[in-house]
Amino acid sequence: MNAHEIDYQIFGEEMQYVELELDPREAVIAEAGNFMMMDDGIKMDTIFGDGAKENEGFLGKVLGAGKRLLTGESLFMTIFSNEIQGKKRISFASPYPGKIIPIDLTRYGNKFICQKDAFLCAAKGVAVGIEFSRRLGRGFFGGEGFIMQKLEGDGMAFVHAGGTMARKELSPGEKLKIDTGCIIGFTQDIDYNIEFVGGIKNTIFGGEGLFFATLTGPGTVYVQSLPFSRLANRIWQAAPQGGGKDKGEGSILGGIGDVISGDRNF
Repeated sequence: MNAHEIDYQIFGEEMQYVELELDPREAVIAEAGNFMMMDDGIKMDTIFGDGAKENEGFLGKVLGAGKRLLTGESLFMTIFSNEIQGKKRISFASPYPGKIIPIDLTRYGNKFICQKDAFLCAAKGVAVGIEFSRRLGRGFFGGEGFIMQKLEGDGMAFVHAGGTMARKELSPGEKLKIDTGCIIGFTQDIDYNIEFVGGIKNTIFGGEGLFFATLTGPGTVYVQSLPFSRLANRIWQAAPQGGGKDKGEGSILGGIGDVISGDRNF
């Protein structure tokens, strides 16, 4: 494994972007839709898979790219390479409010496991694959945590966390219980499973789902406070539902205020 060595700088607070500096013939890979801006002289190509195995045959590339469909991602990725002399810069932006986390894969045994929609970009040579669960419970009840992505290689990768990020260092045997959607990623030595919440009242009235993830150390776990699914659900609940009417601000006075202010559709 010989990923390209890239320098980077992260800008912003709540809506961050990462700027990568590419030397001549250096390149980065990214998911579609994360690109922000780049200097003149950087070439953009759409490729099957991640381009980590340049000598792999066409069939192998198709099979590798096809696996990405299981995570809901596109068959293709985009590669950006510096084709001229001199350093060039390219930037990738967060898809929604949160933090960009730099992952040096050499610090984690050349492998990091993350949520399927957490990956932002990486140095060329980093392989982006899928991490299949070997446990039946994860498959049936894991929800957002069922199929995870794996980042393998010896370069830098960047993942996105919604809201505020928490990093937890777990000692051997130490357990951490997390909402499945709040997992950003974890190191390969972490044991990951799904556990039933338990209790009739919790099941019926808890409102937190029937299952949560149990992560057991040793290793490092990254947690996000605002999963995109939770954000999207809150937006959907607050959006007007049928007939142009909103769900209200909680009282009759709110409706009267809308009429007075003119913010009311008839």
